[in-house]
Amino acid sequence: MAVAERRAFAHKINRTVAAEVRKQVSRERSGSPHSSRRCSSSLGVPLTEVIEPLDFEDVLLSRPPDAEPGPLRDLVEFPADDLELLLQPRECRTTEPGIPEDGKLDAQVRAALEMYTEDWIIAHRRYQHLSAAYSPITLETQRERQKGLTRQVFEQDASGDERSSPDDSDDPRHSSGSPDDTPRSSGASGIFDLRNLAADSLLPSLLERVAPEDVDRRNEALRRQHRSRALLTLYPAPDEDEAVERCSRPEPPREHFGQRILVKCLSLKFEIEIEPIFGILALYDVREKKKISENFYFDLNSDSMKGLLRAHGTHPAISTLARSAIFSVTYPSPDIFLVIKLEKVLQQGDISECCEPYMVMKEVDTAKNKEKLEKLRLAAEHFCTRLGRYRMPFAWTAVHLANIVSSAGQSDRDSDSEGERRPTWTDRRRRGPQDRTSSGDDACSFSGFRPATLTVTNFFKQEAERLSDEDLFKFLADMRRPTSLLRRLRPVTAQLKIDISPAPENPHFCLSPELLHVKPYPDPRGRPTKEILEFPAREVYAPHTSYRNLLYVYPHSLNFSSRQGSVRNLTVRVQYMAGEDPSQALPVIFGKSSCSEFTREAFTPVVYHNKSPEFYEEFKLRLPACVTENHHLLFTFYHVSCQPRPGTALETPVGFTWIPLLQHGRLRTGPFCLPVSVDQPPPSYSVLTPDVALPGMRWVDGHKGVFSVELTAVSSVHPQDPYLDKFFTLVHVLEEGAFPFRLKDAVLSESTVEQELRASLVALRLASPEPLVAFSHHVLDKLVRLVVRPPIIGGQIVNLGRVAFEAMAHVVSLVHRSLEAAQDARGHCPLLAAYVYYAFRLPGTEPSLPGGAPPVTLQPATLAHGPGRPASLYLARSKSISSSNPDLAVAPGSVDDEVSRILASKLLHEELALQWVVSGSAVREAVLQHAWFFFQLMVKSMALHLLLGQKLDTPRKLRFPGRFLDDIGALVGSVGLEVITRVHKDVELAEHLNASLAFFLSDLLSLVDRGFVFSLVRAHYKQVATRLQSAPNPAVLLTLRMDFTRILCGHEHYVTLNLPCCPLSPPASPSPSVSSTTSQSSTFSSQAPDPKVISMFELSGSFRQQHFLAGLLLTELALALEPEAEGASLLHKKAISAVHSLLCGHDADPRYAEATVKARVAELYLPLLSLARDTLPRLHDFAEGPGQRSRLASMLDSDTEGEGDMGGTINPSVAMAIAGGPLAPGSRASISQGPATAARSGCALSAESSRTLLVCVLWVLKNAEPALLQRWAADLALPQLGRLLDLLYLCLAAFEYKGKKAFERINSLTFKKSLDMKARLEEAILGTIGARQEMVRRSRERSPFGNQENVRWRKSVTHWRQTSDRVDKTKDEMEHEALVDGNLATEASLVVLDTLEIIVQTVMLSEARESILGAVLKVVLYSLGSAQSALFLQHGLATQRALVSKFPELLFEEDTELCADLCLRLLRHCGSRISAIRTHASASLYLLMRQNFEIGNNFARVKMQVTMSLSSLVGTTQNFSEEHLRRSLKTILTYAEEDVGLRDSTFAEQVQDLMFNLHMILTDTVKMKEHQEDPEMLIDLMYRIARGYQGSPDLRLTWLQNMAGKHAELGNHAEAAQCMVHAAALVAEYLALLEDSRHLPVGCVSFQNISSNVLEESAISDDILSPDEEGFCSGKHFTELGLVGLLEQAAAYFTMGGLYEAVNEVYKTLIPILEAHRDYKKLAAVHGKLQEAFTKIMHQSSGWERVFGTYFRVGFYGARFGDLDEQEFVYKEPSITKLAEISHRLEEFYTERFGEDVVQIIKDSNPVDKTKLDPQKAYIQITYVEPHFDTYELKDRVTYFDRNYGLRTFLFCTPFTPDGRAHGELPEQHKRKTLLSTDHAFPYIKTRIRVCHREETVLTPVEVAIEDMQKKTRELAFATEQDPPDAKMLQMVLQGSVGPTVNQGPLEVAQVFLAEIPQDPKLFRHHNKLRLCFKDFCKKCEDALRKNKALIGPDQKEYHRELERNYSRLREALQPLLTQRLPQLLAPNTAGFRNSLNRASFRKADL
Repeated sequence: MAVAERRAFAHKINRTVAAEVRKQVSRERSGSPHSSRRCSSSLGVPLTEVIEPLDFEDVLLSRPPDAEPGPLRDLVEFPADDLELLLQPRECRTTEPGIPEDGKLDAQVRAALEMYTEDWIIAHRRYQHLSAAYSPITLETQRERQKGLTRQVFEQDASGDERSSPDDSDDPRHSSGSPDDTPRSSGASGIFDLRNLAADSLLPSLLERVAPEDVDRRNEALRRQHRSRALLTLYPAPDEDEAVERCSRPEPPREHFGQRILVKCLSLKFEIEIEPIFGILALYDVREKKKISENFYFDLNSDSMKGLLRAHGTHPAISTLARSAIFSVTYPSPDIFLVIKLEKVLQQGDISECCEPYMVMKEVDTAKNKEKLEKLRLAAEHFCTRLGRYRMPFAWTAVHLANIVSSAGQSDRDSDSEGERRPTWTDRRRRGPQDRTSSGDDACSFSGFRPATLTVTNFFKQEAERLSDEDLFKFLADMRRPTSLLRRLRPVTAQLKIDISPAPENPHFCLSPELLHVKPYPDPRGRPTKEILEFPAREVYAPHTSYRNLLYVYPHSLNFSSRQGSVRNLTVRVQYMAGEDPSQALPVIFGKSSCSEFTREAFTPVVYHNKSPEFYEEFKLRLPACVTENHHLLFTFYHVSCQPRPGTALETPVGFTWIPLLQHGRLRTGPFCLPVSVDQPPPSYSVLTPDVALPGMRWVDGHKGVFSVELTAVSSVHPQDPYLDKFFTLVHVLEEGAFPFRLKDAVLSESTVEQELRASLVALRLASPEPLVAFSHHVLDKLVRLVVRPPIIGGQIVNLGRVAFEAMAHVVSLVHRSLEAAQDARGHCPLLAAYVYYAFRLPGTEPSLPGGAPPVTLQPATLAHGPGRPASLYLARSKSISSSNPDLAVAPGSVDDEVSRILASKLLHEELALQWVVSGSAVREAVLQHAWFFFQLMVKSMALHLLLGQKLDTPRKLRFPGRFLDDIGALVGSVGLEVITRVHKDVELAEHLNASLAFFLSDLLSLVDRGFVFSLVRAHYKQVATRLQSAPNPAVLLTLRMDFTRILCGHEHYVTLNLPCCPLSPPASPSPSVSSTTSQSSTFSSQAPDPKVISMFELSGSFRQQHFLAGLLLTELALALEPEAEGASLLHKKAISAVHSLLCGHDADPRYAEATVKARVAELYLPLLSLARDTLPRLHDFAEGPGQRSRLASMLDSDTEGEGDMGGTINPSVAMAIAGGPLAPGSRASISQGPATAARSGCALSAESSRTLLVCVLWVLKNAEPALLQRWAADLALPQLGRLLDLLYLCLAAFEYKGKKAFERINSLTFKKSLDMKARLEEAILGTIGARQEMVRRSRERSPFGNQENVRWRKSVTHWRQTSDRVDKTKDEMEHEALVDGNLATEASLVVLDTLEIIVQTVMLSEARESILGAVLKVVLYSLGSAQSALFLQHGLATQRALVSKFPELLFEEDTELCADLCLRLLRHCGSRISAIRTHASASLYLLMRQNFEIGNNFARVKMQVTMSLSSLVGTTQNFSEEHLRRSLKTILTYAEEDVGLRDSTFAEQVQDLMFNLHMILTDTVKMKEHQEDPEMLIDLMYRIARGYQGSPDLRLTWLQNMAGKHAELGNHAEAAQCMVHAAALVAEYLALLEDSRHLPVGCVSFQNISSNVLEESAISDDILSPDEEGFCSGKHFTELGLVGLLEQAAAYFTMGGLYEAVNEVYKTLIPILEAHRDYKKLAAVHGKLQEAFTKIMHQSSGWERVFGTYFRVGFYGARFGDLDEQEFVYKEPSITKLAEISHRLEEFYTERFGEDVVQIIKDSNPVDKTKLDPQKAYIQITYVEPHFDTYELKDRVTYFDRNYGLRTFLFCTPFTPDGRAHGELPEQHKRKTLLSTDHAFPYIKTRIRVCHREETVLTPVEVAIEDMQKKTRELAFATEQDPPDAKMLQMVLQGSVGPTVNQGPLEVAQVFLAEIPQDPKLFRHHNKLRLCFKDFCKKCEDALRKNKALIGPDQKEYHRELERNYSRLREALQPLLTQRLPQLLAPNTAGFRNSLNRASFRKADL
């Protein structure tokens, strides 16, 4: 087992006694040595056991209600008005109720009407809306609450807003002295700069000396201002997936509608207008072959046309003038057509003849056809007058709706509109049924298309033989085909304009299908729109909510072919007869268009000359409320004579038939094929059917069925289902008590009715689903009634409880099954939920007494209070007789019927509980499937019982009888057991049951004895716990239990239920109290800690006993967070989410808005602090970095080495990383090597869960009573306190502000998900989850329990939920997110700050305060280092100042890191762009210096740390604003000047010094940024900065390393090596000060052989620092090991640069150290490297192979160059760089900087005259220079390497002639030799060195000649002596020397200067010297020729001979010139003779 784990374990139990530990370990099931929190004995009772809660009611009784002060009083008990009865008037869609007024109604109709009119009765919990279940915290509500947040100002957001000055390079401030100025010497410009700056505003009271307490108080008061009230409003809303407690009030039952389409008929116009035309619209579904709406009749005729029918029309009712209709489509499909049929008045001739004129005549020919038209008009007029009441079919067409909808295009509505949740119940119900059966191609919606106006032009003429619907469906199917037969027909052309659009939500002027006015109906005279009744294509499951009673009659066909006589133009008349007398025809047939509203008769259209016509007619009738045996439909068949013949009647009756409407009390509907009688039916025919052969009647076709007709009823009174009919009939018979009674063919007496009733109850399950759902309210009401009011048959009470209960279970199952698609997330059927919530009432409240006594109506007032209710109601309550045998009939004795009925009445909840408990297995299964329904029914029944019986004032313990509570107990136990046992078989059911049970218990808390409910909860917990031991997959059970707890805690009075106000009683058990085991280890107080306080902060027995629900919740969390918890990641999320959502609820709850109240609420969550603290090692590490997790705990903990990491403190590198930089300079490396995973015993929490847990912790810290937290902190042991601080640290990291930019980045992928995935990956990579667990988890990802359909939180479905994860957020949304995130970060940090202040106050008295304060300061520092808002920083810096002033020793005596960190943070904020931050930061920095000064009269430490910080800050931060930092420096100066207290000391002066130094560094660094592209300038600046740090070795070292890095990057290896050598020398100096070790270098001196420059490092001597002081040189390099490292690096660089000789020198220093360390391995390596180096030197002796560098002098002229103006440098360029290359490079670079046409390269090397230059331009002069050595030097510089290393002097020559040209004839050719000396020797730590001295010498022409000859001679000698010889080179040199050159060859030189002896004696010397040179030259040529002869092959013989010939000629020519002698040479020397030569050796002049 991992060591770390063992340690962690040891640490955890260090508070308990060893014996207990032994007991505990042996008790542990798993036997793992983890001290599991489950059994932690310090808590008294193990967490896995549920502690016995206090008896809630007793506790409340024992406390006087006024014990609590004001606002807290409301927390003590539920409010008095918690439960109330609401009567909600039922919503009626129409302005008139539409209830029939007919007098006598039978029982069934009466019951139905009552049901449709009574108000909803709601048992309302007044405060329920405050619970999270009903007002969930969602994204939207969060948004709402986030309104009005102030925007926090953040540095990283501000960076874009304020830019520093526009062009830095032009700003005089930025160009201070030249680059080589030391920081001191530039003081002048620096002072000037700083003095002229404006300071930021000063903090007024900063310099006053105030008592620390007052400072704290003032800081706290300031911190309290402008705080956001609710922390969790700023955090993302709790995860929807976890919200198991979510409920919503069911929607009240409403009438069902599909998607509604509005069709407006605008105009109908034919080519000719001669007669009125009538239209019919209806929808047809081709696939279902069904007409799916009733007909809509419209009339678009002009008034003149309507006038033709005046003779027949009554005044048309306004309802028949409608021209627009609203169709409803429940199942939209692409197969729906809008069919338009046209009819006209009957006329002579068949349809084709009548259509002909319409097809032939065109409107354009009106004039031509005038006569014909006139004729037609007259004929039409004639027919209208005579046959106006008859119609004939004319034409039809159809519109394919899918085309309209799709071509009108879905309007650009975004279905994923913001925040689409699971559709609410209404949406579901509206869409419900079709979801289930709709298949893919049905995806067609009629709800959101763009309105379209259609013009239909082609109509098809009707064909007499093909009028039926079957034919129509064939036509329609054909229309969809591309080659439609219909297209070939000749159309009737017309123009019908219609508008089709989605119907508006509440259209005005609407009539229901019953012609009632639908609200809103502003004016009764407006033209109405009709709602058209839908005949849905498939079943629709929705309960009836209003009275509807319609009958549709469809005559299909008639066959009179065998009927004799003139029967050709046939029409059918329909009448609804209430009796047999013709006057009894009722006006119930709906009129069509432009006629009266209702008529007594209606006719079908006539098909001309057709003896067996087909019909398409639809008659719509309003059924009377009370249909009796005599009601029937009478059909009369007429022959209509079209032509007026004398003696012939207009219509002749030719047959009769009828349909009686009631049969056995049931409405007759369906298809009929009726015989038709020729004669009038005889009297009293109506009770028989026409099938009965009545005597003496003649029948058409021998009594065969010849008339086919169909009846359909749409009725909410007649169920039209045999089983339902029978059930209702029986129930009503019993209610009426009207025996005997006829049912179908049997006559029922009282004796048989019971059997029938039982049978019909059992048979209810056979009812067909659609009517069952439609009549579900009726059925359930009747069943409830049978349970509660058992019927009395023959004086006996018949107990039907069990049968009714079973029937209820089956009905509920059936309803559920029908509406499966519409279930909500919890598996509830919305329809049933609505029934319980709204419709269900206790039948006893209006007992209908025998003999039809009127029911007692209850006014709302009486329901709640008044006694105005018959006393008989109470009788039932007093003796409720429900014995354990439910079927026992009670003999009523002599009591009269009325009393016995009341005696028999029972209470529904008691009966339900009883029946459920005793039910058999089959029923029980059905009930369990829908347990929620029965639970809710019981709860409502109990609530109504309390409300109506006015028992709310009764104490809770007396409200319900004990027997009932026992039943409830048994029930809860058995359901709980079912949950546990089914969890592995049928998880979904287990989930639903679990939730239902929890909701039931939660509801009971509002009604019964709460202690009793708690005991039930405890019992359930025990059951689960027992099962957990053996469960194969305990995580599943735990998940369920967690949901259970979460639902319970969702109660609206959750806080009250936790007894927040009672003081904690001491634990009841004699278990060792916490105090005894921890008293030794309490950190601060000498006296033992207060056990009360401790038990409030632990999940102690007493805590869980008193705060029962909170205890359960936190225990769940504690168990889930245990390291060994199974399936952890899911459980973590659930448990944390539960706490989070509760806290969110508290934040949003107005009841807890006051601080005192919230503090009480927070007390319920105090153990969360300890929980999170102990979980720390497994929380996601937001402050990433090794060994971070317990960074502070281990620091404070003597006996643990941290949990999971060995080292403790925040390691500096991490601190730096946090601060946003690289490794902190001078930081010690982290020592923690142990992998962080070792400690993560158990499963780590995902980032999301960790963050949520932390935000909950912050909530508790924010809202808890500070005094309480202080007492708790005082009792904590050191390591615990450390872990608490760690937790705060983590909080800061977790909520750090990410910045607006981050939001834009994250936008593309959601942050949350990626964090989670990252955590997953980590888990997988680090292997923290075992494979098995991984598998379990994966399976649970699919669904928490194996793979199942519609599990509620199936992740695959909700994974990319629309809400949080829409990919592209708008700019506003991102702005808003950033705003909220900023506020959250600020608030979180402020809470941490408050807590730190509390800890500091606690710590004041402690012995261990140093370490704790150190840790506190670390957290403060971290908070100052992370991205924080200006608001927080003001408070954070105030706290930091207070801390430092109270405990200065923290910074100045302890280790330096804190001080370093602090300085870094302060400086960073001093450079802030936000002035408020700068103000506070500079104040803090000033006080820091002052404090340091006051302690020891100088503030060296702060000085050094600030300087170091500045350099690291400037070097690493990208968007650093130096301008603002300068202002802060000025502010600090101002403080120093104004500080009266320190006037007399040197303090102000020291501050000023420091400020100027900082200012200088700043200036350089800013320049560095500017010169990022100019390597020379950059390195110069780095160099200068390093110089500025001469006084702080750590920093100098850092900058040397920086420079080395830069050089290596640029390929300057020699320079990089030099940097390392300098660094090594620096370290050597320091080590030499420390100790005198033989093997170490003595200091810089030892490195002189490597580089003469190195002595500058000796500056670090005793005057600068004493090695032991103040933590200087604390970096890792200042050790022997560091030195070795630096030297090795130097050697490596030298090797790369080919400077092998230097490698040897480096190793000379290194080897003694390695020898002293006996490091033979390294020594071997070193010697190996040396061997390589020496080998390479041998191989490359000539030096040609390695070329070391080329040197150029570069001069800069012009103001444009700023610092560089008139500066000269020697540049070292890579080998073989041509002049053109460097000149091109510099020109290009500076052109880019200064612009085109500004830079000019000066081509010559002559001195530059500044006055002649253009001031606007920049000039660069570049000259090639060569190293120059004095003769004496050359003796030492033997090798090529020697001559290229350590170069200080360079030479260049400029030829000129007196007339200004560069070159001329030999006699006038002069030469200027310029010697340049540089500051340092090359190679140095930079590639360009300033020229510090220049010396010029002018050579006369003869001297020039001498030099040339000497050079030639040297070249010859070199080529000759080269070894190995190089023939090519030799020949090249020879050729140049002896070849017959033309101009200025050796011969010409001799001829010019040696021809005659000069006049001027001064020149004799030169003459002679030249002569000697020539002699030497000749000698060397000879040697060279000899050598060449030896080297050449036979092929070059001729060439050699040619060379020899040339040489002979040259010698001959020279001979005479060389033999002359100068006479003066023989004369004695005169004194001044050598003057002209006294500088000729060019020895370096003294500078």
